[in-house]
Amino acid sequence: MIDQLIPFLTASAILTISPGPDIIYVMVQGIANGKKHGFVTALGLATGIIVHTSLVAFGVSAIIKSSDSLFLIIKLLGAIYLLYLAWLVFKSDPKIAYSSKGIQKKSLLSLFKQGFIMNVLNPKVTIFFLAFFPGFLWDPEGNTVVQFYILGLLFMGITILIFGIVALLAGKTSTYLKKHTHSALVLKWLQIVVFIGIATFILI
Repeated sequence: MIDQLIPFLTASAILTISPGPDIIYVMVQGIANGKKHGFVTALGLATGIIVHTSLVAFGVSAIIKSSDSLFLIIKLLGAIYLLYLAWLVFKSDPKIAYSSKGIQKKSLLSLFKQGFIMNVLNPKVTIFFLAFFPGFLWDPEGNTVVQFYILGLLFMGITILIFGIVALLAGKTSTYLKKHTHSALVLKWLQIVVFIGIATFILI
């Protein structure tokens, strides 16, 4: 189990810290409205992970019980999708663009709801979890629903931790990124390596 969870936690942390719309949105809210608003936004985004985890847990678990061949196909498709994501990141511009101009101040509850809805209504998250999680099941013959929820909660915990730090240090983080433009390029290649690494891990 530990042999599976350590690479899972490492990959999750790298993927979470990589520049993307969610983490940029948390940073912008932290800069525009303060640390508390940024942190609540992060909580909302992270809480949405439970929904995606549930969809993957019950859907894939049912497939595992019905056919080992179908489960193998899911893992192969997952590996292909992760390689595709690595290709998209490779072609993307490493520059981080964000702006806090025109951001209206909202209540904490509104920001939590908005973060939650943003995450839940993003089908790409479910597809990513479908590609990412099955490769880290430590006992496919055991209770896979429980294993998926453990992975989901761990991913959620890492998301809250990293997004929370970004929210609390929003001003300093943005200043650092503006001064050290090479950091975005480093994160880009880290993301590519992780995607390819997970895909390879699933395939072998």
